[in-house]
Amino acid sequence: MISSKEAHDIIYKCSIQFEKSKEELTNACGLVLATEVTADRPFPPFDRVCMDGIAISSEAFKNGQVEFRIQSTQAAGQPPHSLNDSNHCIEIMTGAVLPKGTDAVIRYEDLELKDGLAKVQLEEVRQWQNVQKTGIERLQGDVLLSAPQLISPAQVAVLATVGKAEIDVVRWPEIAIVSNGDELVEIDETPEDHQIRKSNVYALQALCKKNRWPSKTYHLSDNREEIQKELNSILRNHRLILMSGGVSKGKFDYLPEVLSDLGVHKQFHKVQQRPGKPFWFGTYDRGFVFAFPGNPVSTFMCATRYFEPWMWKNAGLKLKSETALLAEDFRFNPALQYFLQVKLSQQGSHLLATPYKGKGSGDLVNLAQVDAFLELPAERNYFKKNEEFRVWRIGVNSAI
Repeated sequence: MISSKEAHDIIYKCSIQFEKSKEELTNACGLVLATEVTADRPFPPFDRVCMDGIAISSEAFKNGQVEFRIQSTQAAGQPPHSLNDSNHCIEIMTGAVLPKGTDAVIRYEDLELKDGLAKVQLEEVRQWQNVQKTGIERLQGDVLLSAPQLISPAQVAVLATVGKAEIDVVRWPEIAIVSNGDELVEIDETPEDHQIRKSNVYALQALCKKNRWPSKTYHLSDNREEIQKELNSILRNHRLILMSGGVSKGKFDYLPEVLSDLGVHKQFHKVQQRPGKPFWFGTYDRGFVFAFPGNPVSTFMCATRYFEPWMWKNAGLKLKSETALLAEDFRFNPALQYFLQVKLSQQGSHLLATPYKGKGSGDLVNLAQVDAFLELPAERNYFKKNEEFRVWRIGVNSAI
């Protein structure tokens, strides 16, 4: 049995190369940008007016002119007007091109307007006042978005403004999600007293869907020959396989043996942790197999702690390391790395983690009521209030 850190290191030494694909901008949010994006022209592309008001010659104001006759009105989106007389002004709207012959904008709040005249009620007018000069934000050719990075609505706005109707994104491979066991029935079936409905594959599929990773579900019976036949096909058609159940010491837990027979090399089996002690990880010529214990909390913890950050790492991203303060004293006696289920709250500048232990690794209802796993080290059994530990959030990727 290896430590949680050793399991982490073994997994992270393995890498998978993701390809690129084209995606329409309207469907890009939540995907990973695969190619850097540069400015196709300066930002802003012209001297841009920042306030509604009038555009004037600052030199005229310095020479004592405080009252200007309104020559014309220019809206955003119109070609720039030209000021015919420096004693005049042009009424201007936010976002418009600065009119020719002007170099300052006086906002309406600093004006008195009457009978076609605009009187400036300021003691000083600066050149380029309320004007953003061409290229002040970015120059043509400047990198606007580096790659890789997760595309959010803000990135979508940048991509739209440079005309990227179609972009290069990371192409995620389809993930096989495999359940195992004759005790499992479909969610639309009524289980017998000795059966339960499938939940782990749906939790894993939801985790993948949240991250925009495509997936396909499979189910294996407890028949060794059928397992070998079905797994052989799955291994041929997928590079990433998530399995739930069938890796413990039960008489019908055939998976480790069958995977070995099919050429999957075991990297480790059993981790010094709770939940998820029977976790099995292996590699084969095309990809990787993450075989999680069948208990719901075990499956979900292992996917959250190991698989999800590993996927982001291979896309060139990583989860930020978050910590939280333990809200109360806690004791855990077995010499295992313990992933304590917690509720998170903000305490000043710190996250506060309140234990919400539940009733074991089968208590999936408790899992739905917590925010994260708090990782408590195996070499200790007593953890004090306000001690700080690594936290792994459930259900969000906002920490990327």
